[in-house]
Amino acid sequence: MFIAPMLLDSAKEPFDDEDYITELKFDGIRIILSKQDGKIKLYTRHNNEVTNKFPELHDIDIPEGTVLDGEIIVTNSDGLPDFESVMERFQSSKSSHQIVYCVFDVIRLNEISIASEPLVKRKEFLRSLNLNHPNIFTVEGIQGKGKAYFEMAKEKNLEGIVLKKANSPYEINNRSVNWIKIINYQYTDVLITGYTKEDIKFFLSYPDGLAAGFMEFMPFDERKYFHSIKQIEYETDDYVFIKPLLCNVKHRFKTKNGKLRIPSFNSWRD
Repeated sequence: MFIAPMLLDSAKEPFDDEDYITELKFDGIRIILSKQDGKIKLYTRHNNEVTNKFPELHDIDIPEGTVLDGEIIVTNSDGLPDFESVMERFQSSKSSHQIVYCVFDVIRLNEISIASEPLVKRKEFLRSLNLNHPNIFTVEGIQGKGKAYFEMAKEKNLEGIVLKKANSPYEINNRSVNWIKIINYQYTDVLITGYTKEDIKFFLSYPDGLAAGFMEFMPFDERKYFHSIKQIEYETDDYVFIKPLLCNVKHRFKTKNGKLRIPSFNSWRD
């Protein structure tokens, strides 16, 4: 059984509020796990069934008609989530990466929807399942302390935190202000060296000339400014290459080969 998950709103800064439960934001793959007709099924947030990709979760002992929400991660040698490794595991049946399903919510229990129950009550139901399994981690969260938790996430180079209203229901298929993510962004100066003729992607490189990846998001006014100052050096059927322009982008860490993950425009540099 698939249930479209509740999605996160975002904020720039963490806050302390005892009415919120604070959790780590796990850098992995959002997975809805359900038991129906005696079988475990796994779905991505876009309703793609991926049960066969994670056979180690097929023996989870949960009641019939139960639906869980969580994130599948792979950890590195330091025990921290490794997004590249979890994607390798997701994309290749030959991958040997061990997964952990970090369960943070329960939407149905014993064939009954509990989505309307407050989060604190759903957490109690989740604990009552006693998910004692080598590939499962039950996410408890803590009350308040968003600022300190975010500082800890920054110190450990984690993706960020999520602040969830303690009395909020599970809002199926809705992006809600009751769940707020605060991302631990990094900021890097790069050069824009070209773009696709569809004006969708900008080519980025580091000042030393090494490729930094592609950037898709640039605000309309900045995009307009870019086209007013660019100096075209040459072009092909699909690409335009320009005299490099220095800017600053925000992004979610770097990949193992040095590419920026999900870079977006922040500001121009002189």
